Amino acid sequence: MKQWINPAIRSLRAYHVPPAGGLIKLDAMENPYTWPASLKQEWHAQLDGIALNRYPDPEASTLKERLREVMAIPAGTAIMLGNGSDELIQVLAIALAGTGRICLAPEPGFVMYRQIAQALNMEYQGVSLAQPDFSLDQAAMFAAMEKVKPALVFIAWPNNPTGNLFDRETLCEVLRRAPGLVVIDEAYHAFSGQSFLPLLSVYENLLIMRTLSKSGLAGIRLGYLLGPGAVVEELEKVRLPYNINSLTQATAAFMLRHYSILEEQFRCICNDREKLFAQLNCLHGIKAWPSKANFVLFRTLHRPADEIFTSLRQQGILIKNLHGVHPLLENCLRVTVGTEEENRTFLEGLKQCM
Repeated sequence: MKQWINPAIRSLRAYHVPPAGGLIKLDAMENPYTWPASLKQEWHAQLDGIALNRYPDPEASTLKERLREVMAIPAGTAIMLGNGSDELIQVLAIALAGTGRICLAPEPGFVMYRQIAQALNMEYQGVSLAQPDFSLDQAAMFAAMEKVKPALVFIAWPNNPTGNLFDRETLCEVLRRAPGLVVIDEAYHAFSGQSFLPLLSVYENLLIMRTLSKSGLAGIRLGYLLGPGAVVEELEKVRLPYNINSLTQATAAFMLRHYSILEEQFRCICNDREKLFAQLNCLHGIKAWPSKANFVLFRTLHRPADEIFTSLRQQGILIKNLHGVHPLLENCLRVTVGTEEENRTFLEGLKQCM
């Protein structure tokens, strides 16, 4: 019966998440730190009062107010919530899809831009980044925009999986030239210290997308989109009702009241990121790139990445194998910044592989 499945879907591969039971998990850009025991007790008490027999607040009003306060979201900027940023990408693609409509993004980049666009029969156009630093290729980007007139442009900032911040003025020029909407995906803004938030009032085609997953709340799946009210109002027509469940709303609102705890974790992760980057580049046969996210991309120069990945997994360490994902990522691997002990174990395991 699979012949009835849309051919666009049948041509895709499902997004694969490898099992990680019993492994040191450094493959998914998660915050490795949990909450203090006293805070968990307070959180449990908060959840105890939720009426699970009732639908959640369809507007998530309390959560939006807390987000606006903690993230300094300007008054007048509309907020739309999603079940992770993946759902927001899906909402955008559904709303902008149509005959001849094109979605464009730099590559290598977040795989879900392509995956979701193609699943919705929206033509996708990738633009390769420049070598050797994975910077945005201005000439190629502007030429592609001029040629295909994209309805939707996604730019991850910092970029995943390369970890770098594209030049801000180049992105402003993208916003000026783009005929359609431009989504700046700030999934890793907690680790970069940079944001396009102040420019929302400058560019009417700018949307900012973020997630709390990298900040330490991956388990509740909460993303949010910021932009002009007139645009977000149209996107809300596509969002499914009650998409943010009561437990997610309560947990996120609770943790935003204690956001300083997460901010301290961010500082620790950023410090450890710099140490990990320096230690990787000290290893013979390894080339690592600077990162403004909570991971580090590196290339193995003398041994195939597949062998390194397998050897690390056999040692109980799971990282991300990017070899074969894109031509620019030949023999590349990506490691999430873990705890100090996890980073040390990873480096010792990598030395054994080399």
